[in-house]
Amino acid sequence: MQSGVAIGVENGRFSSVTANSDPGEATQLMGLSVPGFANAHSHAFHRALRSRTQADRGTFWTWRELIYTVAERLDPDNYHRLARAVFAEMATTGMSVVGEFHYVHHQPDGTPYDNANVMGEALLSAAAEAGIRITLLDTLYLHGGLDDGGYQPASGAQIRYRDSSADVWADRVNELQAQSGQQVGAAIHSVRAVDPAAIRVAAEWAADANAPLHAHVSEQVAENEQCALHHGCTPTALLADAGALGPSFTAVHATHLTEHDIELLGSTHSSVCMCPTTERDLGDGIGPTTELVAANVELSLGSDSHAVVDHLIEARAVELDERLRSRQRGLHAAPELLAMATRVGHHRLGWADAGEITIGNRADLTTISLDSVRTAGATPNLAMETAVFAATASDITSVVVDGERIVADGRHVRIDVADELRRSIEAVLS
Repeated sequence: MQSGVAIGVENGRFSSVTANSDPGEATQLMGLSVPGFANAHSHAFHRALRSRTQADRGTFWTWRELIYTVAERLDPDNYHRLARAVFAEMATTGMSVVGEFHYVHHQPDGTPYDNANVMGEALLSAAAEAGIRITLLDTLYLHGGLDDGGYQPASGAQIRYRDSSADVWADRVNELQAQSGQQVGAAIHSVRAVDPAAIRVAAEWAADANAPLHAHVSEQVAENEQCALHHGCTPTALLADAGALGPSFTAVHATHLTEHDIELLGSTHSSVCMCPTTERDLGDGIGPTTELVAANVELSLGSDSHAVVDHLIEARAVELDERLRSRQRGLHAAPELLAMATRVGHHRLGWADAGEITIGNRADLTTISLDSVRTAGATPNLAMETAVFAATASDITSVVVDGERIVADGRHVRIDVADELRRSIEAVLS
């Protein structure tokens, strides 16, 4: 760590980084400034159910029914407003980019809108207004589930998610127009919702577009069991056979992997996005993070269902959950955890020029206070450990994205985030 660093910015990029400098009249960022955080896995509309899913017992499968109730109520206007508030919340917690895993495509009866991409465009617009970059991971969803009898038709809220075929999905995604600070990538919802032939179409689309490809993988034991019964292999192996794995592929959750799954991910230079708060919230389990790292699988972080939006909590949860699993400490050190929250996430969302404070990179900076009640007493040589293992999103004081300051003194400079969240959630749930 360096103190007294002067950072020059030109045209939204770092132009100089000089240690031991006199601040002069420059804007001073007091605390620990790190690259902007990357939220590699988000479902913006899930934010409407924060705390509302905590009132009763249940499982992932009962929680999923609650999510369907929100999905059924979305329209382009209320989704735009909700997503703008959620993305602004992310900004106040230090995030400069979001990977939005987007699958609410069509009208409630499953009919495409006149503008087939109006829901995706609402998300792109929301991110721009909130001041953060976005990789819109347009998600292929075809089937309602997988059981002993094979793939089942979509029903209920799922019919909003599904396209009539993988080719129709690809044609629709080709029409999406990303603006500055935006990218369009692809996602396979899961092997429960996408058959192998369609997985191959999505993988080929992503390869042709040089775009990221993400998928939910082995989040639940039941998913593995269903895949084994119908396909005779694990979800990871099925994705590998269909050509999905590779340097642009990210497996989200990857909680219940076999040794062979881990070898496949490592040998193909695929990555994994961990979402520890969601995985704990839904009772999913604890993923094999040390085994993945040992296999040279890079890890990024996502807030997923937004039970909490706080990458400092997510980062330390990777290590703390691993301590529970292994009964050992210090297996993921603070620099590694910070890299998950920054560099790896940016790169796995297609932003190779972000996530590190390096000349020529996008000028993203997140500043963490070191004199709050949580961080007071930190010594300079332990600033990173203090931030990763003690600070929370409440300690984020400043956020710069592409050279523009969008959070100052802990508040979004454009949006009253708490008010917008309250109003937008009421609009969706009323």
